[in-house]
Amino acid sequence: MYLIVGLGNPGKKYEHTRHNVGFDMIDILGNKYNIDINRRKFKGIFGSGTIDNKKVYLLKPETYMNLSGESVREIMGYYQIPIENVIIVYDDISLDVGKIRIRKKGSAGGHNGIKSIISQLSTENFLRIKIGVGSPDKEELVNHVLGTFCKEDREEIEEIFKVSVLAIETIIKENSDEAMNKYNGFNIHK
Repeated sequence: MYLIVGLGNPGKKYEHTRHNVGFDMIDILGNKYNIDINRRKFKGIFGSGTIDNKKVYLLKPETYMNLSGESVREIMGYYQIPIENVIIVYDDISLDVGKIRIRKKGSAGGHNGIKSIISQLSTENFLRIKIGVGSPDKEELVNHVLGTFCKEDREEIEEIFKVSVLAIETIIKENSDEAMNKYNGFNIHK
């Protein structure tokens, strides 16, 4: 049993922003595997289905980014999902658009959603897939992450979503090490 969590903020005004790439990924997985993400519980919206004959829960916390850990902790506790089967997908401003990075553990790196999860779970040891959204130029950070992608960047993000789906499938079918070997540092420009 796996829990795949996409981080983001609820509401129309945040749809398809840089900060909501995690939500976008959950929608893509739901569409690919015919998983309806329409149940409201655990301070989020979620659905369940299978990937490679393994039960998965897809979750979009609706607590806003800074409290994402509350939703993650509640669903993990209810379904008794072990920490090693949790995958968190989120935006990373330290990675260029068109790159992903998979990590088994680590600090929050300034990301408030990850900070909340670490706080609620009392550990930094959980799998994460970081999707590069680029760093802000001269604009401030908040405007950058809550802004939308330009047309060219959005096309690159759509491509990296496909790679992220492959990474998640590899984690579930094989293991995280295999996914890291295949996809870490993947760059669509190569």
